[in-house]
Amino acid sequence: MKLKTLFAILVMAIFIVSCGGGGSDSGSTSEAPPADNTPAADLTPAGTATISGAIAFSGDAPKPRKVRQDQDCKALHDGDVFSDNVVVNDNGTLKNVFVYVKEGLEGKKFAIPSEPAVLDQKGCMYDPHVFGVMAGQTIKILNSDPFLHNIHARPEVNRPFNFGMPKQGDERDRSFKKAEVMVFIKCDVHPWMGAYCGVLDHPYYSVSGADGSFTISNLPAGDYVVEAWHEQYGTQTMNVTVADNETQTADFTFAAK
Repeated sequence: MKLKTLFAILVMAIFIVSCGGGGSDSGSTSEAPPADNTPAADLTPAGTATISGAIAFSGDAPKPRKVRQDQDCKALHDGDVFSDNVVVNDNGTLKNVFVYVKEGLEGKKFAIPSEPAVLDQKGCMYDPHVFGVMAGQTIKILNSDPFLHNIHARPEVNRPFNFGMPKQGDERDRSFKKAEVMVFIKCDVHPWMGAYCGVLDHPYYSVSGADGSFTISNLPAGDYVVEAWHEQYGTQTMNVTVADNETQTADFTFAAK
């Protein structure tokens, strides 16, 4: 009888350990962002200054690169799918450039947005390809496809996460605690899928769109270093001074290599 009891205890212990297995993600459907306990009186109010501009592309635009998807993913599209890595718009501008205030806001504290940023997995591509959040802001991750994706964030400063989303309609909430430009996100099931997230301790960033333009609004007046980041063409910076109720232009040009 004692031997049977010992065996039952051993089996139960193995079961408990296996159910509580480790890994970089617990498998829960949400992860609460860190609480922001900063008193409202200590937060820097939004300003009235604006920095806007466009991202020009110089030289011959590279030919759009076709993405080689598997048959399941191809079935979700009416035609070919092209990479988001380098997208030169029809007007000669560059899409998916992350533009943000790199210097000039030190010592200031800003409210974390209550609205989440949304990252969707749709047609076996990430939407958006480049986006920004504040540290502590919720990122709502969606799966709009009818099969498994495995989302794998690979930061260098923040804690990584890595988990599967097996069903259409799955949602997960995650966040990054520290500023980091940029965080690469990939799918371990579909290796062509990739996205980049800029994590900042302030809300002053933008991403160039289909017309190559960007706008950073509601800035406090001040002297700033603004950086433009592109995954293939690197970074550029510009010094910008802007006053209250003023709009300053900051145009960048990236050249073909």
